[in-house]
Amino acid sequence: MKKIIVISMLILSLAGCGNIAPVETDNKNNKITVITTLFPVYDFARSVGGNKADVLLLLTPGTEPHEYAPTASDIVNINNADVFAYTGYFMEQWVSGVLESITSKNLEIVDMSKGNEIVNDDPHIWLDFENDKIMAKNIADAIIKKDPKNKDYYEKNLQDFISKIDKIDGEYKTTISSCKTKEIVYGGHYALGYLVRRFGLQYTAAQGLAPDSEPTVKDLIKLVDQIKNDDVKYIFYEELASPKVAETISNETGAKMLLLNNLESLPKDEFQNGKTFIDAMYQSLDNIKVGLDCK
Repeated sequence: MKKIIVISMLILSLAGCGNIAPVETDNKNNKITVITTLFPVYDFARSVGGNKADVLLLLTPGTEPHEYAPTASDIVNINNADVFAYTGYFMEQWVSGVLESITSKNLEIVDMSKGNEIVNDDPHIWLDFENDKIMAKNIADAIIKKDPKNKDYYEKNLQDFISKIDKIDGEYKTTISSCKTKEIVYGGHYALGYLVRRFGLQYTAAQGLAPDSEPTVKDLIKLVDQIKNDDVKYIFYEELASPKVAETISNETGAKMLLLNNLESLPKDEFQNGKTFIDAMYQSLDNIKVGLDCK
């Protein structure tokens, strides 16, 4: 990180080859520029900013965010933007080093976790719909601060987005209340804490908080026994990480596999096709409906 900061300070006036295109300080289309880190932040900013903001995603779609390291040109682009929004230091631990190298006095920096309760060191705050409304309000406040003349436009977009969040939240509640089982077994890292907490589900994850953590043989044996004893029919797995743990459990128990994306990122093709956060959460609901045998 120190090397990145030193390099970035030497080339702040230049734009190199990073994950996103160079950001122009003189925005000829009169749109404000918002640079975001993870997909949920990007999608919330895009929903609020509409056609009056250029919203850019820093991490290449399909990238595992825990393994990301910013390039010098990424830092240049952030420095040239109007708004920089990230989830929080618990997820993007590299952000503190980047912010130390920022020289712009006009950059509005948004910690999207502000106002949210962090539960059990789980950084995936966007999997609680109440948190999503707070996060959307945080990015809206920053955008309005940089572009106050369009305040009414941004506030309307914010309310429209919140209405969509309230709608899907209600559908999750209704669906999950009808499920025959409330037990989610996740063959990935511990990333669904907020989701299961909100809807009163039971939750077992094969791995720890770190996506590259590996369960011990003892852990796997215990989980396989639990699945057999509870007659669990489906194992959920995460999209970006290797499904080998879920596959091992499935082979041992006969339980089928279903996708349940924690939405740190999207695969490149889904991102390019315009898939939204709410689209992805509806996909998760469809798989929860199957996996938990809901009406």
